[in-house]
Amino acid sequence: MSMDHHEKNMTEYETCEDSNGINHVKENKKEHKCAENELIEKEEEKPVISLKNISFSYHSRKGETSALKNISFDVYDREFICLVGPSGCGKSTLLSMLAGLNRPESGEIQMYGKTTGYMLQRDYLLNWRNIYDNAALGLEIRHKKTPETEGRLKKMLGDYGLADFLKKRPSELSGGMRQRVALIRTLALEPDLLLLDEPFSALDYQTRLDVCDDVANIIKKEGKTAILVTHDLSEAISMGDRILMLSGRPATVVREIRITFSDGPLTPFQKRKAPEFNAYFTELWRELKNCQKLPAGE
Repeated sequence: MSMDHHEKNMTEYETCEDSNGINHVKENKKEHKCAENELIEKEEEKPVISLKNISFSYHSRKGETSALKNISFDVYDREFICLVGPSGCGKSTLLSMLAGLNRPESGEIQMYGKTTGYMLQRDYLLNWRNIYDNAALGLEIRHKKTPETEGRLKKMLGDYGLADFLKKRPSELSGGMRQRVALIRTLALEPDLLLLDEPFSALDYQTRLDVCDDVANIIKKEGKTAILVTHDLSEAISMGDRILMLSGRPATVVREIRITFSDGPLTPFQKRKAPEFNAYFTELWRELKNCQKLPAGE
């Protein structure tokens, strides 16, 4: 995206204290100096992923359905991007293109040597294999199961609280623990980029909050770049560095919001209680409702 587009669509918030000592959230109107400085730094830094004018349509006997139209954005190293938008707007379609499962009809995706790992909505753990063997499945399929990679896998399982469950079956684990195993299975192949397609959608609310913290911590600790597709605005605000709002079909990027919190670093759960959180949520909700009112493609 050009700098002009960023300046037009970027919004940040700051907190201020009144004479009674009460904190309020207001939109940062200081010519967005902090945001602009960050953007200048990003302009100087080379993106690890670049999408330029991506368009895609589905074809059937009944005709053509346009899914994506002129999607353009960059992703930078160790950045956490969240894609949100109306249901069925093409978020998962875009993610599948980044994974190489679909090709755009027009436009260009440049990955700059990045390898990808794809985490789906379900954990797809195999109940006839124990937890360790499930976590090692990708290494087996890729013929990368060596003493070195197994040692790294065992360390990750231990670091993230699964050392005592290696011989258990998936049916013996909670939903949150299963998702942790699925993420470690993906990380075992050492991808540079993680693509997360609503990986928490099948979890109950309390487990979802816990797993969001776990996953964000693991991704940060492992130094990965990540792109998350979610319908949950709160989830996007609490996990993302930057949020891209897609319109209804055919999807275009209608808004980009950089997420910053004055009291960082914070966990995703802590961000939900921060004063800036409600302002971000209100803006995203308003934009989402506008997208749903507009005719597709406008």
